[in-house]
Amino acid sequence: MDDPSRSQALTVVIKLGTSSIVDENTHEPIISILSAIVETAATLQKHGHRVILVSSGAIGVGLRRMDINERPKHLPKVQALAAVGQCRLMGLWDSLFGHLRIPVAQILLTRNDIADRTQYLNAQNTFSELLDMGVIPIVNENDTLAVAEIKFGDNDTLSAITAAMVKADYLFLMTDVDCLYTSNPRHDPDAEPIEVVSDISTLDADVSTSGSSLGTGGMGTKIVAARLATSAGVTTIITKSSKPENVHEILSYLEKRETEAHENPEDQGLSTPPLHTRFLPSSTPIHSRSFWILHGLTTHGSIYIDQGAFNALQNNASLLPAGVLAVEGHFGQQEAVRLFVIEKRSQDALNGDFMIHAEEPKEVGRAIVNYGSLEIDKIKGLRSTHINSALGYADSEYVALGENISFFERSERSSLAATPSQIEKK
Repeated sequence: MDDPSRSQALTVVIKLGTSSIVDENTHEPIISILSAIVETAATLQKHGHRVILVSSGAIGVGLRRMDINERPKHLPKVQALAAVGQCRLMGLWDSLFGHLRIPVAQILLTRNDIADRTQYLNAQNTFSELLDMGVIPIVNENDTLAVAEIKFGDNDTLSAITAAMVKADYLFLMTDVDCLYTSNPRHDPDAEPIEVVSDISTLDADVSTSGSSLGTGGMGTKIVAARLATSAGVTTIITKSSKPENVHEILSYLEKRETEAHENPEDQGLSTPPLHTRFLPSSTPIHSRSFWILHGLTTHGSIYIDQGAFNALQNNASLLPAGVLAVEGHFGQQEAVRLFVIEKRSQDALNGDFMIHAEEPKEVGRAIVNYGSLEIDKIKGLRSTHINSALGYADSEYVALGENISFFERSERSSLAATPSQIEKK
């Protein structure tokens, strides 16, 4: 075993899906996997690392607790099962970690909990304090209260947001396959493993997307999570959930490789790590506030802007009403909206419906607006000096301030389309 004193202290988020820790048929918790995860987390802590678990499974455990065979479709019943199962699930984690004298903490989140900037920062501070105390936070979506409008959608997304929130070094997405494949290995014997993805926008959208009947996501949701996490500078790794020890072995391999690359660049004697897919972090990660605007807020509508406004906004300008072409949806002041750009418009579009004559809009980011949808619709295309005459008041000369506008990386704006030759394979 390596000397813990030589290990660089890392913050590691490990996401576990329902199908990883709950038997799909009996709904019994898989104690062997839970125990192996606990041992892995304890080993990481001994090496000086900070560990966070994002654990699904509350509804699955609730099904077993109440002797129900299938996940119900009625939302209140699902939420009731989540309440029953979450209690049991945390009891299991607390008992298993308790044998190793490691304290754990429960953190339940919905999008509403982090939509307010102050609450988002409070969550960051809570995570920081828990990790400093040697506590392992166990995070789950608050399925007891969450409805579609405030759900993260799946715990893959929640784990990516958590990893960005705590500025993690690594996010491990544990799943029922060893790694990402060029196609579904269950059905295609020629499927090839993908070892490293340096640019996620080059990844084919048709890679393996299977999921279990208990879980809410497959490989597709993990790719989305990887895109979010890597944009925040977090290395994201997919590996097999039935082998939790892979996490420590992969980290040890990467640390040794980095050390020997500096000390012995010609030495190629490293052993092969467990099979996994590694998504490399962005070389220009977005800041915490920008990530919060892009991924922490629920959007309530859309604003369409012209190319000139888009160019100005990329140079840290604020959005003037003159650059707004159209508004979609209903939203109020200080709510988040999706931001689309229309690159070119025909001459006919200048006198008619631009949505008919314009090029396909491209979603480029998010903005927190100073005016509601009805107000923006009245002032779109006007100079700021005309806002007062159009509305009878002028709270701001800008539709949105530059500090409240965040753009996706160029790779995030691109459609997922790539050939296998663009991706390094094992």
